[in-house]
Amino acid sequence: MAFTVGLVGAGQFAGQFATLFHHHPGVSAVHVTDVVPSRAADLVHSAGLDGTFDTFDEMLASPVDAVAIFTQRWTHGPLVVKALRAGKHVYSAVPMAISTEEIAAIIEAVRETGLTYMMGETSYYNPATVFARQKLASGEFGRLFYGEGDYVHDMDLGFYEAYQYSGGADWKSTASYPPLLYPTHSIGGVLGAWPTHATAVSAIGVVDQRGDGVFDRAVSQFDNDFSNATALFELDAGGSMRVNEFRRVGYPSHLRESRFRWFGTEGSFEQLATTTVWQNRTGVEDISHLIDTRSSLSTDDAALARIAPALREAFVSGYAEVHEADRGRIPTELGSLPNGHEGSHHFLVDDFVRAVNEQTLPPVNAWQAARFTLPGVIAHESARRGGERLIIPDFGDPRV
Repeated sequence: MAFTVGLVGAGQFAGQFATLFHHHPGVSAVHVTDVVPSRAADLVHSAGLDGTFDTFDEMLASPVDAVAIFTQRWTHGPLVVKALRAGKHVYSAVPMAISTEEIAAIIEAVRETGLTYMMGETSYYNPATVFARQKLASGEFGRLFYGEGDYVHDMDLGFYEAYQYSGGADWKSTASYPPLLYPTHSIGGVLGAWPTHATAVSAIGVVDQRGDGVFDRAVSQFDNDFSNATALFELDAGGSMRVNEFRRVGYPSHLRESRFRWFGTEGSFEQLATTTVWQNRTGVEDISHLIDTRSSLSTDDAALARIAPALREAFVSGYAEVHEADRGRIPTELGSLPNGHEGSHHFLVDDFVRAVNEQTLPPVNAWQAARFTLPGVIAHESARRGGERLIIPDFGDPRV
């Protein structure tokens, strides 16, 4: 049974997902709303969607069955709760929210309403994470005791343009968004393969020195001057996880913006920008051919026109070889459409649609989303306190 979707936000990311929702056989109609009405109208026209709503409240008052939220990253929490309380299933871009209280409110709303919530975390479907899940399931890691996740996305490679597009005249006040409040591309990849959660953290922030008004506490609406941050987490399963969130870094993030490492007692996995290896006591195996994605779309495709040129590479990836076992369940209607973020977009949309239609928990449900997001929230507070070790609350395992 197909359902209707309302997109909230018609910016650079929404257009890609609008196309996928529109063509998914489990979705019957897609509408859009945006605080800039012309953006919503343009997206409806370019993607052949079903219409616009003037406001978010008007969308919530409509018969739309689900909403997909693509607004600015610090706005998600309250919008998600409002949508759930209005009786809508919710797909939300990352992060889940930016405070413990907001995350708790989402989980409570999901528990009380019984509606579907899914956070659209790309790293859960990252080929490295898929491969590591397979290796863990087969026992080849032995006991995992350490994981690393790096989200190394330099501001000069697309983020200036993205913040200027979304932030208007005051874009510098929002471009200072704290790196550790956007933690899911690093944490989600590590914990997407390793079924545990973080229990405590100590983090260090690097004060920015560019001097261009970004990451300037006098300008920042987040009172933030950290452009880079590193966090070390203790894990419930024993062992540790370290993540880096870097926004000033000499690294080709257009080639691989998230990279991972896992170490176990019997095997280990490591990535660089263009090389990936599996290792054990007998030697090293280059598995780059299993992990690298094949481009399925030209960068001059019309669907990419609204995206900053330096960000477009993230939206043109195909599937990796390790995806092939799961690729068969993707509807054929999506097969020739734009994919992105190392083959994740098709899986993200399909898992949400399946969860709503089949009344099942999606992989990155509210409880899992909290475990991908809240550690970063607490880590940012630790960094602000000079690395103080802080306890991370946990909301438990998923409940229907």
